[in-house]
Amino acid sequence: MAKLLGPDFISLQVRNFSASRAFYTEMLGLTADPRFDAPDFVLFDTNSIPFALSEAKEKLDEAPQPGWGVTLWIDCDHVNELHAKLAAAGVTILKPPYDSPFGRAFVFA
Repeated sequence: MAKLLGPDFISLQVRNFSASRAFYTEMLGLTADPRFDAPDFVLFDTNSIPFALSEAKEKLDEAPQPGWGVTLWIDCDHVNELHAKLAAAGVTILKPPYDSPFGRAFVFA
């Protein structure tokens, strides 16, 4: 019987690819993998699970809230610093830094 091993690749479809790409690179500090960097797709140089963005393949403007029910956890070594950077840039912070069962965390949209 086949055994699932867990997530192997995550790619988010986004409404505004260039703005989303800029957010993940400039605000979160991810680096694009130059082998997979195109006008409508970018794969970031991440470890453990590949993470990518792509231009939407569906009409996301017709969805009441894209991504509803999905939580994306991103590993970070300096959570408080990242929180301060995002808050200063006007990113919507839904829950400020706190100690979670998985380590320091915060929630943003």
